[in-house]
Amino acid sequence: MTATTTIGFLGAGKMATALAHGFLRSGLVTPERLIASATQPSTRTAFAEGVGARVTASNAEVIGFADIVFLAVKPGQVAGVLSSLRPEWNLNRHLLISVAGGITLERLESQAPGVRVIRVMPNTPSLVGQGASAYALGSGATESDAATAQQLLSSVGIAIQVPEALLDAVTGLSGSGPAYAFVMIEALADGGVAAGLPRALAQRLAAQTLLGAAQMVLSTGQHPGALKDAVCSPGGTTIEGIHELERAGVRAALMSAVRASADKSRRLGQA
Repeated sequence: MTATTTIGFLGAGKMATALAHGFLRSGLVTPERLIASATQPSTRTAFAEGVGARVTASNAEVIGFADIVFLAVKPGQVAGVLSSLRPEWNLNRHLLISVAGGITLERLESQAPGVRVIRVMPNTPSLVGQGASAYALGSGATESDAATAQQLLSSVGIAIQVPEALLDAVTGLSGSGPAYAFVMIEALADGGVAAGLPRALAQRLAAQTLLGAAQMVLSTGQHPGALKDAVCSPGGTTIEGIHELERAGVRAALMSAVRASADKSRRLGQA
């Protein structure tokens, strides 16, 4: 990327907004170098007010403005959007980065012939600089393109290049995972309320507890099981709670959630 690189979003929903916020917060771009398109006026208004960038109803206008184009529409809209834009691409200029869940590189490249393509699975914590993204390069993408994707995605969290075959599993884990974490925070807070805590305090403690536990895993490099064991004193309160989690099948349920989401991503890619 250079100081004049422009970025566009085809689609201005939650993921586009999260990424745009992250790019701005990191200082990689300014609002004047961003643009997003959306068919719904309310979506355009929300993006413009939240991000402070230019919006349009025209996908072609995004292509005309931007060097790097993020495809951030729903999977079922991808074929129609890319088909309508075939005459608009400048093959020497444009890099297409798709965040459309389940849509394979093969399909993207067939619908945008000759365009350099990267497929990404980001997640919504990118909004607060704590994203977890994985990306795979298309057949025409260069090492320079990979460096661009790495720079952009690293500005909103961690970014890891992987073979495309792993992206459906990434979708099931880190792509959908924030929703699982939000359910856990909500449930822990509900438990706190049931035990007598005020709602606001319970929610704050629950969120900070998950945040702190995650940071311990990342900072220490220890296996989560070892960190769990360190909290569980013999005959103590924590092992009593762990027993209830095991009896309820929480571990298996989370594993099944990741697998179900990954399977859905694969089906989207085959549709």
